[in-house]
Amino acid sequence: MGAAHTCAESPSPVPSSFLASKAASKHLARLSDEARNAILLDLATATDAHTADILAANALDLARMDQADPRYDRLQLTEARLRDIAADLRKVASLPSPLGHVLKHSILPNGLELTRVSVPFGVIGIIFEARPNVCFDCFALCLKAGSACILKGGSDAKDSCTAIVTLIHEVLQRHGLPAETALLLTNHEDTDCLLTARGLVDLIIPRGSSRLINYVREHARIPVIETGAGVVHCYIDRAADLKKAIPIVVNAKTRRVSVCNALDCLIIHRDRLADLPALCQPLFDKNVFIEAGEDAYKLLQVIAPSLTGRTGGESFGTEFLSLRMAVKVVDSLDEALDHIARYGSGHSESIVTEDPETARRFLAEVDAACVYHNAPTSFTDGGQFGLGAEIGISTQKLHARGPMALEEITTYKWLIKGEGQTRP
Repeated sequence: MGAAHTCAESPSPVPSSFLASKAASKHLARLSDEARNAILLDLATATDAHTADILAANALDLARMDQADPRYDRLQLTEARLRDIAADLRKVASLPSPLGHVLKHSILPNGLELTRVSVPFGVIGIIFEARPNVCFDCFALCLKAGSACILKGGSDAKDSCTAIVTLIHEVLQRHGLPAETALLLTNHEDTDCLLTARGLVDLIIPRGSSRLINYVREHARIPVIETGAGVVHCYIDRAADLKKAIPIVVNAKTRRVSVCNALDCLIIHRDRLADLPALCQPLFDKNVFIEAGEDAYKLLQVIAPSLTGRTGGESFGTEFLSLRMAVKVVDSLDEALDHIARYGSGHSESIVTEDPETARRFLAEVDAACVYHNAPTSFTDGGQFGLGAEIGISTQKLHARGPMALEEITTYKWLIKGEGQTRP
């Protein structure tokens, strides 16, 4: 197949299944939206019917992981979570098709008619870690958007992912589609081959830790959209309403500590330092350990000495993914903005204030995919944004930013119609 179809670090050819995924993507592009929706609805019903099988496989993965590991919650599936997944599949089926939309239309002075329309990418590779639900999310969105998907999950979720993709294959077979419409890779060597499959894979989306994202960025030979790593801040301004601030901080930090939109650093204006114990007491009640500078430490260690530690700044820029959080005291909005610019990852940032001008500056000047005013960062989610499921949260600026749902995993092409015109 030529050099473009070989693994860059190996003389062996790309697996034949990659070729089959490319062929499957051509077939998917011809399917009607009704046919795609029928597959998703069938999968939702099958998920409800095979909950016990999926949970049994998930139990094997969970048995290999320490419950104290921050990834444990991400790895764990439950009956409730699988019900939510089935509901998400039905939600995606109910959404309008992202394909065939006329994005631009014009007629040139020479009579040429130009139309820009949304089309599938083709084959999308998704590399993720201990989150087996990603198999459902990515398959559903890719199918609805007319693309085949190649899934590479972490070894921690191997049994869960295998059970889920096996179920997907059974549904695909009932609808006359090949298994390579949703291909699961299980070996580390397959990852490097996927990253270099030029001409066969059109896009790579890594979803996970900064280590994973950096690896993909450094080794990929095909386009990459980065998602996942979130170092998240919430700034309590001098004009903040404490009654709003307390539930915002608690929800942002403790709703689910292992997700990328969870709060990592609370920034508080020095004029509101006396309110810090009231802000943090509900966090201490939930066993959150707080690492703070000297001024904040003096206040907090009085009410929770076993859950308070000092930091000289080494905690800033950390994505904790656990019941830990940093606190930074600032003297101005500018200092808060500088701290976020230095330590943030471009994911989600929030301000609590009743000052309209301060809020305006924060919303305008913070460089992140999602910027909040008087609301917690826990809302950064495709489902919460009304987009259905999501493949991930893009923290870059090219093509897509924020929750990546149906529109974000399509591209476009130009259609040009003429009547024999020629260019002078």
